[in-house]
Amino acid sequence: MSGEGELPRAVVRAGRLALERKASDVVALDLRGISSATDYFVLASGTSDVQVKAIAEHILDELRGEGEKPQHVEGLESGRWVLLDYVDMVVHVFHPQARSFYQLESLWGDAPRTEFEDAPPAEE
Repeated sequence: MSGEGELPRAVVRAGRLALERKASDVVALDLRGISSATDYFVLASGTSDVQVKAIAEHILDELRGEGEKPQHVEGLESGRWVLLDYVDMVVHVFHPQARSFYQLESLWGDAPRTEFEDAPPAEE
C-alpha cells in the first residue's frame, strides 16, 4: 500500500477490513482541500450483492468494536451500493456495475489516491 502511513488510522482500517472480505479495487481518496463534505473516501467492490453487504457489515462491526460509529448508513438492504458515513471518512462498497455507473474515482480525479493491495499484510 503506497502512502498508507500518511492516511488516518480509520481509513487504513476500513481498507484492510474490506480486503479481509475479499473486496477488490480498494482505494482511498484524499478529499481534503477538494470537498467540504468529508476528508476521505474509501472505495471497494464486491462481486455480488451478498459480498457487498458482507464487506460493509464487516467494516461496520469491526469499526464499532473500535469505537467508530457511523453517522449514517445507506444501501445495506440492497447490496448494490452501501455508503457508510463516518463524517471525516465515507466508505463506499459497490457492486461493480454500480461503481462503473457512478464513477466516483473519475468525479474526484484530482484527489490523491492510495491503492490497497489485494491481501492485507501478515503483521501490523
